[in-house]
Amino acid sequence: MSRLQQGISKLNSLSNHGGSSVSRLTSPSSAGGSGNGKNYDELKRQIHSKLVERLDFTRVKDLSSDAMRRDIRRVIEHLCDTENPLLNRIEREKLIEEILDETLGFGPLEILLKDPTISDILVNGPHKVYVERRGKLEKTDVKFRDNDHLLQIIDRIVSKVGRRVDETSPMVDARLPDGSRVNAVIPPIALDGASLSIRRFGANPLKLEDLLNYKAFTPEMAMLMEACIKARLNILISGGTGCGKTTLLNTLSSFIPGDERVVTIEDAAELQLQQDHVVRLETRPPNIEGKGAVTTRDCVRNALRMRPERIIIGEVRGSEALDMLQAMNTGHGGSLATLHANTPREGLTRLETMIMMGGFELPVKAMRQQISSAIDLIIQANRLQGGPRKITHITEVMNMEQDVIIMQEIFRFRQLGIDQNSRAFGQYEATGVRPTFINRLEAKGVKLPSNMFAERILMRD
Repeated sequence: MSRLQQGISKLNSLSNHGGSSVSRLTSPSSAGGSGNGKNYDELKRQIHSKLVERLDFTRVKDLSSDAMRRDIRRVIEHLCDTENPLLNRIEREKLIEEILDETLGFGPLEILLKDPTISDILVNGPHKVYVERRGKLEKTDVKFRDNDHLLQIIDRIVSKVGRRVDETSPMVDARLPDGSRVNAVIPPIALDGASLSIRRFGANPLKLEDLLNYKAFTPEMAMLMEACIKARLNILISGGTGCGKTTLLNTLSSFIPGDERVVTIEDAAELQLQQDHVVRLETRPPNIEGKGAVTTRDCVRNALRMRPERIIIGEVRGSEALDMLQAMNTGHGGSLATLHANTPREGLTRLETMIMMGGFELPVKAMRQQISSAIDLIIQANRLQGGPRKITHITEVMNMEQDVIIMQEIFRFRQLGIDQNSRAFGQYEATGVRPTFINRLEAKGVKLPSNMFAERILMRD
């Protein structure tokens, strides 16, 4: 029997005895009194403290099991009755749930994590917590006791995925059990207390139909993207922060045939691919001695030895750009990657910059030849004013003319204005350009309607 279970049994046995046994659970200041004078926060801290004193949580790995939660709940109920028997039913239930969240979950964050309408949680110090709902930021009433309390929750999050955060390593990327992305910054880097940013990913990832219902793109655009995935074209998803690049990447990955071997590479694993044959690689920061780091470039180079049919890179942000391009050029067609850029042209410029950041002294023309031959399609996602996320450009990367990469737009979103709710609106358009890779699609057995690319307005939003 573990020490936690022994503690639970002991507390349960105490609850069946008289007042003299129960008094052992109370502090000297509260013994013999009903606790009516305590405020809510003080009562919660005292009950949680007594629970922690009795139970050794560090030696229990499966604290989140339903049976364990029920047992601990019974102990908390007993402590509530001991410390303040005059709590009303609503206060008592609220107190019990908050202590359970503090003990087994992520404390004050739990109520936000349970809300499916929240897409981002932004903690600016212990007393300022903001959330994003439907594209708009709003301040919440959620607060941490103090900065130490917030640091404790951050440490609990990052330790679950084998990361650490302290004064020598004050910035960390991690993930929650549901795959949500977490970034934390603590003092001395964060001047006003620890900062925590959580990008939510629902337990049920958005599917193609959901994005079509949200008018993130049109059926014609979806048809083209599906055809390009099945025909093994190399695709780059470009966009700014929070524009839905990862969501789009998850959606597009659903078109990959289930019998293909896929290797994913990410800083913090967050992709939710639906295929069975997926190998997931994750980078690792250096240890406290500054050794043992595994970079994205290391993972890309190792992935080439794993017989992948497609390589998916969660985000290209450094010298791995050249390795990615070489992989796309050497038999790993159908690979996908994302990067931060505001337009398709800027995306290609960023690739050049990242190659140079790696210390590669390649001529500009050679770099651009690598890029133009490796990447077939750029999908540009943007977050517009008011919160709507749209695919604003689907652009083909064609070839080189002199020292310039030639590109042509196939579909685009044209913003027409701002409505009365300060929300951008516009229309999707087909530019009338027929992509040059149509023959490659047909050679793979993928056929598209002949009039799909005719110049016209596809949809108004």
